[in-house]
Amino acid sequence: MAALGWLTPRRRSATARSVLAGEASAEAARKNQEATAPLDEAAEPEFPVLGDDKAAAFFDLDNTVMQGAAIFHFGRGLYKRKFFETRDLARFAWQQAWFRLAGVEDPEHMQEARDSALSIVKGHRVAELQTIGEEIYDEYMAERIWPGTRALAQAHLDAGQKVWLVTAAPVEIAGVIARRLGLTGALGTVAESVDGVYTGKLVGEPLHGPAKAEAVRALAAAEGLDLSRCAAYSDSHNDIPMLSLVGHPYAINPDAKLRKHARELDWRLRDYRTGRKAAKVGIPAAAGVGAVAGGTAAAIALSRRRR
Repeated sequence: MAALGWLTPRRRSATARSVLAGEASAEAARKNQEATAPLDEAAEPEFPVLGDDKAAAFFDLDNTVMQGAAIFHFGRGLYKRKFFETRDLARFAWQQAWFRLAGVEDPEHMQEARDSALSIVKGHRVAELQTIGEEIYDEYMAERIWPGTRALAQAHLDAGQKVWLVTAAPVEIAGVIARRLGLTGALGTVAESVDGVYTGKLVGEPLHGPAKAEAVRALAAAEGLDLSRCAAYSDSHNDIPMLSLVGHPYAINPDAKLRKHARELDWRLRDYRTGRKAAKVGIPAAAGVGAVAGGTAAAIALSRRRR
């Protein structure tokens, strides 16, 4: 390009400082070109790299791969199977509606949901919950998978790379979702069991925030992966530790804090929730509106039934 002619080498010798200045200027120009390029797939360098067996992809689940939170959908399915009462379902529905409207994880809501789930499954067999999880996926989760994020995961699989879910959801449910999507596997919160029966306690702590990063680091070491060649995808600022581990971090449907952080560090962003951006990736704009309306309506209807 004529406008970049000034970047061509000069015949006179260059000092170390001028070389440094030239390299820095060229890098700045490259970054500026990327920042101003249209947000479409053709404008990006080829990624993931075909046949790179030292690379893998790590995907957060809630609001990244799937609309809403897996634990709430799981609770709804357990209620249908008489695991708990209507008042508990109303709480689950309200938390799910709030999650969809806010689009972020609230630690208090998530902790309450986890505590409720642990108390509900206490005394039940692990195998029983795994079987029920398969049914709940078909009933409530399959239709809530974001097509755009699913396509990103498939691109890594097509390139011959392993793809893992990394989520605070129970590992049994995460494993069901990963298997149904054709992914490699899942890292999730582990509930304690003795002789195949849940005790109502956790092993360690929920796989959330820094714990996710530690899980990814451990898995990468075990699998012989180069994290600088790996990718990670999430919607939440809580997952910045995980995103910061890899060479290719993506902010998917980001909350405000993650969006700000991603822009400051020049991370790639994808947002499949709004009409304008959804149109670019082939997702009907009405899908996002319908999700919010559906969650709100469910909460209101359950509240009315309780009166």
